[in-house]
Amino acid sequence: MTVDLGHHGDTEVGAGLIDLAVNVRHEPMPAWLAEPLRESLGGLAAYPDATEATAAVAARHGRDPSEVLLTAGAAQAFVLLAQALRDARRPVVVHPQFTEPEAALRNAGHTVERVLLREEDGFRLDASLVPAQADLVFVGNPTNPTSVLHPAAEIARLARPGRVLVVDEAFSDTTCRDGVAGEPESLAGRADLPGLVVLRSLTKTWGLAGLRIGYLLGPADLLPRLAAAQPLWAVSTPALAAAIACASPVAVEAERVIATRLAAERAHLVRRLRHVPNLTVAGDPASAFVSVRLPGADKIRLELRERGYAVRRGDTFPGLGADWLRIAVRDTATTDAFVDTLTTVLEERL
Repeated sequence: MTVDLGHHGDTEVGAGLIDLAVNVRHEPMPAWLAEPLRESLGGLAAYPDATEATAAVAARHGRDPSEVLLTAGAAQAFVLLAQALRDARRPVVVHPQFTEPEAALRNAGHTVERVLLREEDGFRLDASLVPAQADLVFVGNPTNPTSVLHPAAEIARLARPGRVLVVDEAFSDTTCRDGVAGEPESLAGRADLPGLVVLRSLTKTWGLAGLRIGYLLGPADLLPRLAAAQPLWAVSTPALAAAIACASPVAVEAERVIATRLAAERAHLVRRLRHVPNLTVAGDPASAFVSVRLPGADKIRLELRERGYAVRRGDTFPGLGADWLRIAVRDTATTDAFVDTLTTVLEERL
């Protein structure tokens, strides 16, 4: 089935709608981030210099600066990988997941092979499903749209000489687990796995979608190839200031507090959804969104729009279909109002 790989949640949002379609946190910007951004505007006459920001990101993950490449959002990183690695013979994308990796590969002329994870398995990764001959593999963790967090050890099984393994950790900072000090299942600090490239984004937790800032962590001998495919001065001075601020210990500590609160809000959303008739929650959600299967979801989504709510359609994700929706985690009051509205819509359809 052909799907629209270029469709994203922001397309669902419209004037007057409560946004449950975009996975960006809606909170005031903290002073430790807002102030450096404002100060950076005074230096716009100079070309951006990524040296300090690269070092800050490297220190945040315990990596060498040569293993960091800053990008204009994580989405740009997919394009760089697709363009720079045109010699890949058998690229594989593990779905359901964010559609931009496959879109970037196809736009660069690659023939893409899909590995589809199954609902009956909780959309959990099974490394044995990926062909041994695949030399470029993309997997999300936690995965958008299913919100499933795969074990780091299972993903690590995919790393091998001669293969570039790309792990999209754009939502890793939204995850937490009791008894774990940092981000559970993140591979961002692993420099020992051959060919491992980890993508990160500052868009989600800090509400910086309009600023475009993300980065790659990977082998020092690979990143220059990716940098060569990048436009000159690709990351703006304000974006570099954001990267420095968000790599600070203050930011990392704040992320953990936010992730803990998000976990409680997500648990509330899941509890409410599990009481909605004929609705199934995908897997074991671990991030800032939840995917659900609901008969007639394509039409229900439109009825929800008429009642003031925007949710993300699921049929543009390979491996899902027209009976799927993705719902962003919000505060409990918003969740309660939304689930009440959803229940009313379903009752009126009987």
